[in-house]
Order: sequence, then structure tokens, then C-alpha cells
Amino acid sequence: MCGLLFAFDTNRPNEALRAAAQLGLSRLAHRGPDAEGLRTGDGWVLGHRRLAVIDLAASTQPMESPEDGALIAYNGELYNFRELRRELEPRWHFRTAGDTEVLLAGLCLEGAGFLSKAEGMWVLALWQPASRQLLLARDRMGKKPIYLAARKGCCYVASELPALLGLLPEPPAEDLDSTADYLRYGYLLPGCTIYAGVREVLPGHSLQWKPDAPVQSEPYWTLRVGGWKGGWADAVAEVQETLRAAVHRRLVADVEVGAFLSGGIDSSIVCALALPALDRRLKTFTIGFDAPSFDESEYARNVAGFLGTDHHERPVGVPEPEPLFRLLDAHVGQPFADSSLLPTAAVAEVAAAKVKVALSGDGGDELFCGYQRYLGRVLLRWYSRLPHGLRGMTERLVRALPEPMTHHSRSLIKKAHLFVDIVEQEANSGGYVAPLLYDRHTLPLLAPDLADRGHASPALPARCDLDDVSEMMCRDALVYLPQDILLKVDRASMSHSLESRAPFLDRHVVELAFSLPSRHHRNGLQGKRLLRRAFGDLLPAQVWRRRKQGFSVPEHAWYRGEYGRAFEARLRHYDGVLATSFIRKLLDAHRSERRDNGHRLFHLDAYLRWAMSGKALQCNDQDPLKRP
Repeated sequence: MCGLLFAFDTNRPNEALRAAAQLGLSRLAHRGPDAEGLRTGDGWVLGHRRLAVIDLAASTQPMESPEDGALIAYNGELYNFRELRRELEPRWHFRTAGDTEVLLAGLCLEGAGFLSKAEGMWVLALWQPASRQLLLARDRMGKKPIYLAARKGCCYVASELPALLGLLPEPPAEDLDSTADYLRYGYLLPGCTIYAGVREVLPGHSLQWKPDAPVQSEPYWTLRVGGWKGGWADAVAEVQETLRAAVHRRLVADVEVGAFLSGGIDSSIVCALALPALDRRLKTFTIGFDAPSFDESEYARNVAGFLGTDHHERPVGVPEPEPLFRLLDAHVGQPFADSSLLPTAAVAEVAAAKVKVALSGDGGDELFCGYQRYLGRVLLRWYSRLPHGLRGMTERLVRALPEPMTHHSRSLIKKAHLFVDIVEQEANSGGYVAPLLYDRHTLPLLAPDLADRGHASPALPARCDLDDVSEMMCRDALVYLPQDILLKVDRASMSHSLESRAPFLDRHVVELAFSLPSRHHRNGLQGKRLLRRAFGDLLPAQVWRRRKQGFSVPEHAWYRGEYGRAFEARLRHYDGVLATSFIRKLLDAHRSERRDNGHRLFHLDAYLRWAMSGKALQCNDQDPLKRP
């Protein structure tokens, strides 16, 4: 994997642009430790950091077209590049053996329409110095990041926000609509950042910019739902073949490919499908925690033994918050409330010591109905049929019980509290967009001036006569998956110069999963029905029976002790859009163990630390490209 940046600004001296690019590239060094490339011209610069995975000795970037001088900087993998190369060879004389030149040739010969043929994950910048035209594009599911600040006459682009901030001539301002979205969800909505005037290229979109024209963004792929014509047996056979092919495509590399293994369903399936295609033992990786309530290493060890992988495991101590905040500051560059970024980075570090590429099970829950919230929605259907008085009595009884400070997979009372959260959010939400931290009842208490702020959420696919669970799955694939899960995995893995590949997010797997009727995904209270039937004989029985947990950290413990006191001190010095009196009530309830507000407190702390860091101007009308 790699990192890239671009800047065009004829109002800045070339030397200043080059210096800004060098700063930006230094902030992307972790994404590409193997090589650095920089091309400059009058008023523009294009830079690249390379993690060499295919065609190791050649395919350096930025790469130039011998025909018209077009330059490409590219971050990703094109899994079908050999097939596309054969198609292009009659029209292009190839000088390298990698996928970068295939992408360059296809775009030069066929334009942005070539993207519809590409299978893989990528972001790219194609700059044509002669016509002063820039093309940006991002993969279909949003696995790889790219951000830009553009207006007429100037444009700045980078793979990560900290690098982009190093490029800009002035610090941007806070976008209060994005702040409202962050407070609701714990991350930003697609296309948005916390900075006014700074956007991300949407998944499945290409974007064109010229100095004398506005930005033009167009989708080259959209998610479609429904349309399955076969029966149950056909679906089982199709998912077996499609996912197997997706895994095998992601083994294409000139370096060794390993795999993350948690012992859960998705990562275990990926490992099982990879093994027959390898001429060596598959290296698998996990971490173990000292605290049993957070440790899943035994499950991974059991699956590794069953499959016969070359398993690598590292015990880690009790996670502390400061390394997590350093990750957020150096690699995310804006508020982000998924604390599992820290253990994800820890397992990436284990893998990076042995391999450059690791397969993951990301996407399996969204595509095949794995999350507990889908079960919660099924239970809510039944619960809503109960008499109103009985429901109220049940909710008061649950709230009267102290909320356990543990993961919900290990506590029925914790599950009950979370279910009541779902009931309350359903009553106070305007329809599901993503899991909520603050709804339209609680957000005015937290941030009164932001209660009516926020960006529009992505539209559902055109044909959307979906049941409630299927609609949640679709929304999660469009919002939660790219904005939380894929952002987390990209930043965590790339912080250790490790490329992560997700077979479940292969275009063909995604399209198959969303073409199927909901009954193929869920059987009563049990999700992943299709995966259980298709791959049940590949894995030990305990994999299919175990409780889903995933990586987590002890946020509840952080804010009950010394770190809670530090958080309280930050509140005393904060003067902004949040109501600190409301936050203190959350902290008091957490300390007294009436409610587990650990995650809500971390979510707010991530925002506070960012807001008080001075990275953004405290107004929302500042153009980041404006000069004094």
C-alpha cells in the first residue's frame, strides 16, 4: 500500500509548494517506507510514498505516460491487472510488470470509464500537466482514503488528513455540521471531514478538477439490492465459489501474504479458503490481552491448530489511552470514536514483523447479517407488540439495575441495557443511518446549538423495498463500514506499513450478498445463515457457536480512575459547543457505576482533545485556501 499527495497553487512560490509537499510526504512515510517519488512543475507538485508489493524493483511512482506526459500516483492493488494488461497490450507498450502501469494505460486510453473494469482497492491521482486536469478516484467500498481541499485556481490532495493539513497554506476551520454528525455517530458521514472546505472522495466515485472549473464528482459504481433469481441451494453454491475466488485474487503479490485470525467466523473462513491456494503454511496473527474479558486469543489458537496455520500471537498488557490518542493525532487527524483502533494497530504490528500483506474478515458482518444490532431489530419487532404499560415497566426495571462494566457478550444485564438503548433510540431517531451515540432527544442536551445541524446521509439504492434489517445492512455498508471499520483498519495497518486486504469486500461478493433475499441471511434469531451453510464443514463447531465479541478496550476503567480526572480537567478549560455540565453528569454516573458511560466519555474526549489542539480555527466560515 502507499500514500500520495498533490498540490496545485500558482499563487504560492514553487519552492514553498515543494517544501509543503516534503512535509506532507514525511507524514505519509508509514504508508510507503520503500520509496519516495516527487514530480514538480510550475505551480504544481505530485508526490508518492511506496510500499512495494507487486513488481518490487520497478513500478516506481509517480509514473509518467510516454504518450502525453500524464502522471499517476496510486495507492492500492488491482487484482485483475494481468487480465486487463492482456486487453491493453495491442494498444500500449508496457515497460513494467506491475499493476500501476496497467491503471495508467487504461486511464490514458479509455478515460475514467476504465475504472468500471478494475477489481481491487485503490485511490489514484492522474495529473495531466499539459491540460492542467486532475482525475481522482476511489474504490467501490471506500477501503482506501483520499482527501482534498479545492476551489477555483487551487487544489490540495492527500491520502491522510495530517498530510493534507501540512500542505494547506492556512489551517481550515471546524465544520459544525460535521461536528454534529460526529456527536451522533462517533465518525463523519461519507464525503465529509471535520474541516470546513475539506472533503473526501466518495467510495465508487471519480472526481475531476481543473483550475478554471468547479469540481465534478461522478459515480462509476453504485450498490444495488435485490434481483436474485435462484433458490437456496443456488445461493449456497454461488457464495462458496464467489468468496473462494475473492480470497484467491487477494493472494496475488510478489511478497508473502498472511492473515489476521481472531477465531471468529469471518477471519476463520478467509483463512480456510486461502490455504488450498498456497504452497506454504499460511501465517496467521492475533494478540492476547491480560484481562480475560477482552481476550480472544484462545479461539484464534484453536482455529489455527485446526487449520494448521503458522500462527503468531503476542500478549499485550492492559490497553492505555495515550497510545490510542497518538494514533488518532498522527494518522486520523480528526475526531474518531472507535477505540478498537488501538488493538487493531497492535495486531497489525505483530503481522508486519513477518509479512507485508494480511487478509482480513472485514465486511462479513455487514454483508451477511452478523451484528448483534440486527438481532436487536428483530427483537424490537416482537417487543413493540407488547402493551405499552408492560414495555414501560420493563424498561424502568432494566434501568434500575446497575449496568455491568463488561462487554455485552459476557453479560445478559448488559445486553438488556443495550436493548433498552435501542428502544429509546428508535423512539427518538428519524430513521436508521448508523448506530447512534446521541439521538434527537439527547443531542440538544449535549450540544444545544448543534441539535439541528448535520450533513445529509447517503441515499439508499434506487430499488429499496427492504425490510428493516436489510435496510440496516444496506445503510451499514454505505456508512458504518467505510467511515468506521475501513478507516480504522486502514490507519491501524498502515501505521505499521502493512497492507490489509478484505475478500468479503470484493465487488462480486458485495453484489451477490445484496442481491439475496433477507431470509437467506437470517434464520430467526441467528444471523449469517448462508455462511454457516456454505462453509460449515471447513471450521470447527465452536467457531459457529461462540459469542461474537471483536476487539475492545477497557474504556470503562479509563474514566473511573486517573484518566477520568484528567478528562475532568480538560472540561474545566474547554469553551466551545459542548455543554460541559451535561458531560459531568455522564462522568458522575459512570464513576458511581450507575451506567457504563465509558464509550460515550471516550467519544467526547476524542473530540475535546482535537478541538483544543488548535488544528482548526474556531469558526465555520473560514476557507482553508484563503490567504491573509
